[in-house]
Amino acid sequence: MPDYLAFNPNPRRPSVLPPPKTCDSQFHVLGPLDKYPVRPGAAYQMPTATWEAALRVHQALGIERGIIVQTTTYGADHAVVLDALAAMGANYRGCANALVFAEADDSYLAKLHDAGVRGARFSFRQELGAVLSDADFARAIARIKELGWYAKIQPEKDGIISGVSKIEKLDVPVLIDHMARPDPRLGQADPNLRKMLELLSRGNFWVMLSLGEKTSRIGPPWDDVVPIARAYIEAAPDRCVWASDWPHPVSVVQPPNDADLLELFYRYAPDQSERQKILVDNPAKLFGFGR
Repeated sequence: MPDYLAFNPNPRRPSVLPPPKTCDSQFHVLGPLDKYPVRPGAAYQMPTATWEAALRVHQALGIERGIIVQTTTYGADHAVVLDALAAMGANYRGCANALVFAEADDSYLAKLHDAGVRGARFSFRQELGAVLSDADFARAIARIKELGWYAKIQPEKDGIISGVSKIEKLDVPVLIDHMARPDPRLGQADPNLRKMLELLSRGNFWVMLSLGEKTSRIGPPWDDVVPIARAYIEAAPDRCVWASDWPHPVSVVQPPNDADLLELFYRYAPDQSERQKILVDNPAKLFGFGR
């Protein structure tokens, strides 16, 4: 496995603190390795990023809520997420890896739900080794509907277009990660951007404003991704959420200070009412937090 770079260990305070009850809609917990071994065949292994370290980042940024998203590193074994949820408390929820539907039984799904898991993340990226068969995918969506969860979609490297036929007719809440991975150089002509805007018009699709620093083709301060985020916010201000994606898996360049990413979001949403919706109200609705 290649070596990937660790998160910035010294998060600074952002220039402006986010509103109370701000939610980081995707971060990951990894390791320690001696307690949580990597599953056989995992596509990558990251430096240790414990729930304690995540909590320090959130406290520095002024973030009070968060969603722990199970990585493909652990697949269907959610011990790291279950332990983190137990330790971090009621302000945190979880999102399972969809392999759990193919490899675990209903009692394990109930255990996840009782711990605070409210969604499952699906990948169609074969290189990650965590792709369900069509039959398992259909069964997973049926169980999501029964559980009242949402489906979370990790886009391909070149965006959502190649896998969109699998998801565009779903009738459960669907959250698309990483702004659908458009190419900023294509502007409004990008097919991923256009498809994401179409999906947002349907009412049950959501978009996660994340990974701007990796989506950008020009580097800091990532000006080229601001119009993409603005297009989504203007199309569906009530179905956008924001995420840090800490600890920034598979980074081959040094991840930024996480305050830089929150301040990038402030450029997406300069209006205070938009920030309140995207950081607080929308995730409270999607993830089941109380107001």
